[in-house]
Amino acid sequence: MVERTDAMKSAESNLAQLDAQTAADDGVLHFPAGLLGFEQVKRYVLLGSREEAPFMWLQMVDEPRLAFLVIEPGYVVPDYAPEISDADVQALGLTRAEDAWVLNIVTVHPDGRATVNLKGPVLINRHTRVGRQVIPVNVSQYPLQHPLPAPEPVAA
Repeated sequence: MVERTDAMKSAESNLAQLDAQTAADDGVLHFPAGLLGFEQVKRYVLLGSREEAPFMWLQMVDEPRLAFLVIEPGYVVPDYAPEISDADVQALGLTRAEDAWVLNIVTVHPDGRATVNLKGPVLINRHTRVGRQVIPVNVSQYPLQHPLPAPEPVAA
């Protein structure tokens, strides 16, 4: 049995809140500037399940075969605190830090190791569902490829 950590409970709560908000509408997250390298793609959905936790998929609406594996940073770096520029705060329409949901993109390399991009977090305004990938003001404090710890074995 897998023990549910506080970070896992937080991710499930965040996803449930987002699911509840999107159930009443089209369920789409809007990224007006796209993501780095995918600037032309503006619409995404966030998919996840308890079985896949703590991972989620940020899936492109118009190219559903393409998706980014994402994770909340608390699973990997509990004290992760990217400083967000005023321009990014304004672009996201954030009035309080608690309104931002922070996710990081996970890369699974050909050799099987996985890393988390801490230099370019994805922020989503919990209320408007507007998202943006940002470069934190304190970007020099974080690696582009932070190693993702190997999963702990699950007891049968």
